[in-house]
Order: sequence, then C-alpha cells, then structure tokens
Amino acid sequence: MKFNQVTIKDIARELGISPSTVSRALKDHPDISVDTKKAVNELADKLNYQPNIVALNLRQRKTNTIGVIIPELIHFFFSTVISGIEDVANQGGYNVIIAQSNESIEREKKVIKALFNSRVDGMLLSISRETNNFDHIESILSKGVPIVFYDRMYTNPNTSKVIVDDYIGAKEVVNHLIEQGCEKIALLEGTPGLMITVDRKRGYIDALAENKIPFDESLVIPCPEGTLEDGKAAAEILSSLKNLPDGIFATSDPIAMGAITVLRDKGFKIPQDIAVAGFSNWFYGQLMEPSLTTVDQPGFEMGQEAARLLIRQIEMKDKDQFEIQPETKTLKTRLIIRNSSLRKSKK
Repeated sequence: MKFNQVTIKDIARELGISPSTVSRALKDHPDISVDTKKAVNELADKLNYQPNIVALNLRQRKTNTIGVIIPELIHFFFSTVISGIEDVANQGGYNVIIAQSNESIEREKKVIKALFNSRVDGMLLSISRETNNFDHIESILSKGVPIVFYDRMYTNPNTSKVIVDDYIGAKEVVNHLIEQGCEKIALLEGTPGLMITVDRKRGYIDALAENKIPFDESLVIPCPEGTLEDGKAAAEILSSLKNLPDGIFATSDPIAMGAITVLRDKGFKIPQDIAVAGFSNWFYGQLMEPSLTTVDQPGFEMGQEAARLLIRQIEMKDKDQFEIQPETKTLKTRLIIRNSSLRKSKK
C-alpha cells in the first residue's frame, strides 16, 4: 500500500484557505488569527502532518543564483535582455545561469528541471514558440520557486510579467506605412499562439480600420518560424498575386529582411514599389540596403525590470511574505523610420 504524506496543500484544501496561510499558522505568525491557527493545528494533528525537513532545508539554502531561460541566444533582442538582467543581478549580488530552449518545448522542460535541481532562487522565462502546454511551469510554481516572464509570457494571472506594448508598436508602424501612401498592406505573421504575434496582428488590423482600409485575409501570410526563410517564402507568394501589395508589415525583422531579399532579386524597388517594415530592431536591419524601418523594443530595460521583479519576489519569500502580488510591467516601443518605408521626406 502506497503511503502519501500529508502536505500543507492538503490542509489548505480541507480548510478552504491558501497554503501560505497554513504555513504561517504552523509557524505561529502574528498576522494569522487565533481561530485560524487553532483550526490549522488541530487538522494538522488529526491528519498526522509532518514537515518534510529534508526538502525544507534544501529549499531554504539560498544560492544567490537566478536562472534565465531564453528561446534563442542568437536573437539580438534576447542578447540585450540578458545584458539588462545581468546588470541588475550583479548589483544585487546574484549570479546568473543562462539556458536556451532553442524554441523547443522539450528542451524548455529539461532546462527548467535542470535549473530547479541546481536550486536557483528563482527563474526568468521567455517561453519557446512550441510551448502550448504549461504543466512543467505549473509544477515549478507549485514548488514555491518564483518565476517572472519576459517578452513571451504565460497568461497565468498569478505570475509577474514584463512585456512591451506590441499592439501600439504595430499600430504605429502600420500608420506610418499608410502615411507614406500605402493602401494595400500585407501582414507577414509570425509564430501562431504567441501573445506577441496576436497583439501585433491586432495592432495591424486596428490601424487599417482607423484609416478606413478594409482588412483582407488573403494578404496575411503565415511565417510560423519567424525566420529569413519564412520571409523569402512569403515574398514569393506575394509577388505572384495579381494585385500586388504596396506595403508589407512583418512581425519580426528576420521575416522582413527575407522578404526584401526576394523582392529585390525580382526587380522590385524598395520602398517605391513596395514599402517594408519589421519589428524588433535587429542590429543587421540598419546595415541592409535599403535600411529597415522597424519597431524598437527596449530589451535592456526589459531585462532590468524582470530581474528587479524576480529579486524582489525572492527576498519577500526569504522574509516569509508568501502572498506576493503579481505585477505586469508594459514597456513602450519606439518607431525607427529608415529607407525601406520612406517614400516621402521626413517632416
């Protein structure tokens, strides 16, 4: 017969209160009422609750190390995020372990488990493009490890997140294309399911609507991997249309750069025939011919804010303050106008 040890969660479920309240009641915390303490201790005695001393000691041994999971190190944006994380972490006396998911949910599961086994004090996570099941994340959260999401988030309302305003950024760049005389704008759409893709598409659609330009689903070309090759394939499709678009908004710079490469090879003039804009401000975009109009994301600031949030949660946990209020910080984007979209002179 299998013996299941009674846990704090079992007591909390039975009494209809939070696990953190049970934990503090068992420690005779002054913030917990006498009645609640009595109920918790009586039920703990009845169920023969015994704290797991080994696990408790392991989790209370602070390592002053945080784990950072990124989708791809090669991505320029994520390299700037890491710089921001390390800036704040080092000032706070924390070491940083960086791991890549390589856009794979299976690898994401492995690196999260490895970081947990290394007893990091908390994790910063940007989910992979494959991640559509979050059981592995919930498992770590249930063990009391603080996790703060950045850029690509998990929509659990009890977790903290640092994101950019993808919706407004997309609206601004599409409005710019319209101001430059574009009337038929294609969308090269990135990885489906990611909130950044959803918000950028929403910004595109709303910018069209506000300028009384009808939304045409046939001008939305999927680019699920978000790569140069995706952009090239999308440009092949667009160039074969009977009525060519006069503008392209790509939800990432690599997609936009791939599209420009094919369009130029086919003899199209950028931006005179087709204006093109991307999103994320990759370093290589400014070196292209023509240089790429894009939306800048404050990666360094995002890393700083995410690290601050995580360290605050770690230190609150150390002080036995279990009821941590989740926070969402939304950072502003910045439109960078370059030659790939500039049909008219800047005013």
